[in-house]
Amino acid sequence: MTQAKTWSDRFESALHPAISRFNASISFDIELIEYDLNGSIAHAKMLGRTGIIAVAEAEQLVTGLEQIREEYRQGTFNPGIDAEDVHFAVERRLTALVGDAGKKLHTARSRNDQVGTGRTPVSARQN
Repeated sequence: MTQAKTWSDRFESALHPAISRFNASISFDIELIEYDLNGSIAHAKMLGRTGIIAVAEAEQLVTGLEQIREEYRQGTFNPGIDAEDVHFAVERRLTALVGDAGKKLHTARSRNDQVGTGRTPVSARQN
C-alpha cells in the first residue's frame, strides 16, 4: 500500500512507502521545532508590519504558532512520517488551526531560508 502524497499533486501516484520513509526527516528534525517556530513567528510579524499580509492575519499566524509550541511542549503535537519534515508538519497544523491564513506564512520566504534559520542555533549565527 502506498501513502498519500504530501509532496506534490503533480504526480498520479503516491511515493512508495520505502521512499517515503527514506525521504522523511521528521523523526530527527522535530528536535528543531523551537527554532522553526521562532523563525516562523518572526517572519509572520514581519509580514504584518510590512503590509505584505493583513496585521490581523499575522496575529492569527503568531497565535497559531504559539499554540503549536504549547502542543509540542505538552506532548500532544506528534507528527508522523506522513508529515515528512518539521516545516511541513508545522505548516499543516497551522493551516488546520487558522485556516487559509496559515498558507500565507511562507510568503516572501524560501524553503532554503526556512531551513537555514531552523538549523542554525542562534548562538552560532554571525552578525
